Order: sequence, then structure tokens, then C-alpha cells
Amino acid sequence: MTGPTHTRRPRTGHDWKLLKEACTALLPRLPELVDEHLRQLGEHSTVYGRVLAYDVQWREAEEAMRIGIEAISAPRASPRRDLEYAEEAGRRRAQQGLPLDLLVHSYRNAGYLVWDSLLEGTAGKDPEKLAVLMRSATMVWSAVDAQAAVASDAYRATELELRRRTDEQLQALLDALLEGRSAPGLAARAAAGLDLPEHGPYAVVVLRVERRDGREAFHRQIQRAGFRFIWRMRTDCEVGVVALGGPEGGAETGLDGLARLLDGRCPGPGGISPVVGGLADLGHARRLAELALRTCPPDATGIVRLDRRMPTALVVSQPELAGHLVSDVLGEVLALEPADRAVLLETLDAWLACEGSAGRAAGRLYCHRNTVFNRLRRLEQLTSRSLARPRDLVEVALAVEAHRLSPRARPA
Repeated sequence: MTGPTHTRRPRTGHDWKLLKEACTALLPRLPELVDEHLRQLGEHSTVYGRVLAYDVQWREAEEAMRIGIEAISAPRASPRRDLEYAEEAGRRRAQQGLPLDLLVHSYRNAGYLVWDSLLEGTAGKDPEKLAVLMRSATMVWSAVDAQAAVASDAYRATELELRRRTDEQLQALLDALLEGRSAPGLAARAAAGLDLPEHGPYAVVVLRVERRDGREAFHRQIQRAGFRFIWRMRTDCEVGVVALGGPEGGAETGLDGLARLLDGRCPGPGGISPVVGGLADLGHARRLAELALRTCPPDATGIVRLDRRMPTALVVSQPELAGHLVSDVLGEVLALEPADRAVLLETLDAWLACEGSAGRAAGRLYCHRNTVFNRLRRLEQLTSRSLARPRDLVEVALAVEAHRLSPRARPA
């Protein structure tokens, strides 16, 4: 909180001398001015007293007002201590959490007090000195504006830096949770900093992001009541922590509603974890969401839930065993000519999608149902498995999934 100074000195040496005398005469009254200044600030807002103890306020206000009064009558070439102090004060107030509008108000208030006191003092009783003061009015109030501006700029710069540091600290806490690190109080600190409940239903979404454009539009599209998203961009994916709504919201605030909200709006395929019980479980949820994403073939664009992809997730979570399964079950099929192989696998996919109905599969493939039967019998011969036996059918279906998701199955 500072007192006034000026942006230019009085035009004549005589004016400067009279102004200096008036300011010097005011200095003994400084404790009285500080008391009144703090009284008026307290009446204006109780926040001043909550941010700073009274003795600290008094000491800083006394120094600031004294610097301001001395600066009014300082020689033209003197260093601008008032502006230096204003910059320091702006930084301090941002760090202490005083609202910016109250900082600016304190400058105005100090300026009015000093100006009124100059007019009421010895200078105000002498017409010549009063004239000097009136000629100085514009520059004094310009100086108050300059001090407030310098303090405000320093305040905003400090506030921005503090916010950046806070954001970095919160992101570090979130990253630690997503990486599954364990530390005393980690989840509680993250909950307080991110304004999230420490315990409650959460899910993690992992999106495979190949393009960076359109992310902000995507984030705006998924703002819905019942969900709160916090996103972290990684090298090849984007990870979202989702605070799910309470049970009163029904399915629309659970995984069903989340999947519907994301489907068709995401910039790539994605995986959704099962629900976990709090922030401390986010590392586990992230790994499960990544596993769900791994069940998506390279050309996929939709969102999948792990709880709906369990068989495929089992396959991709054990790549070595998956490779053995593919070789053992599909070895002879994969040795066929590419076109012949593609026809058989496409027919099997259609038959499985149609729940074992050859007629419906034939309609989907635009062929006769007997053609479907013939292809399936050939597939049984090549795999040495019967699609009528549940165990064999499971092996064939899992082998096809493992092949589809293996790197060698991806187009060059």
C-alpha cells in the first residue's frame, strides 16, 4: 500500500521548494495517517485483516506512504523508489492472496489521505503554497495511477507465475496417481488441489491420438452434467480422469452414459476402464483403460469398455501365449493365399457376429447359405477344430482376435 508521488517535478525551483516544505511538514503526522488509512481499509473490506496481521499492515503502510511523500518533493533525477516499491508490493500481495481490486483501492485511499492532509496542513493556510499544491494536483494523481498500474502489472505477472507453478504441481500429483505411485497423503493432496472427492466413482479413458488438432472442440463437446473430465496429453495418447456422477444420476452418469457421451466424438479409438473407488486407484484404472485400448484394431475409431472386451483383453495381455495360440490354431489358414485366407476369416467373422446363423451371415456376405457352410467346414479342416464344440469355438475365436491385433496382421 503506497502513497502518492508524481510523474514530473514542479516547473520552477520556487514551486519545488514550497512543495518540499509541505511534504516535510507532513512527515511527523505519518503515524496518524497510517492509523486512519488502515481504519478506512478495514471498513471497506475485512479481507485486508484476514490476509495480513495488523502490525505487518501498519509497518508496510508506513514505509510505503513515507516513500510516496518523500518522492513527491525529491529532485528530478532521483530514483523512482515509489515505483520500485509498488512493484515489490504488487508481487507480495499476489503471493499473500489479496484480491487485485483491494490492492488498487489501497493506493487510491492512501492518495486521498495524503492529498487531503497536504491541503489541510500548513500549505493549506498559505495562499501561495496552496496554489503550488493545486498546480501539482494533476501530476500527483497521475503518479498514484502510475503506482497502481505498476503494482497491478507485477501482481498479474506474479499471479500468472503462481498459477503456472500450481498447475505444474497439480499435474505432477495427477501424473503420480496415474502412474500408480504410492505416497502418504498423495490422493488427499490431489483431491484438495483439483477440487475432486478423494473417494467416489472414477473411470479412466485412454485415447489413441494421432492428430493434435480439434482437441479443444472435442473437450467442449463432452461437457455434460454428471461427469467431470481432467485430461493429460502424452506422447501417443491422451489420458482422461473422469469423476462419475452419484447413483442418483442413474446409468447416464455411469460407464454406460460415459461410453455414449464419448462415442463418435473422440478424435480416435479409446479404452474405458472399469469403475474404481477413488483417486488412489487411478493407476490401476489407467492400466486397465490402456488394456481396453489395445483390444482395438488399428483401423478402429470407436470407444470400447474393458468389461465388454474381457476375452480379447486376456489375449492381448499375454502376447507370447497369443502368438502360440495363433500358430497352433490358424497356422494352416494363414499359410493360404491372401485372398483365400481373407474369405475364410471374413466368413467366420460374419458367422460369429450373426450368433452362428449361416442364413444371416450369408445375407451379410451376399452369398448362399451353403457357401457359408462350405467355408466354415473348410476352416474346421484347416484348424482341426469343430465349431460345434464350445471349447474349440472359443480357441478359434480367440485365435482370430489375437491375429487381428498382432503387428504382423496390420497393413504395411
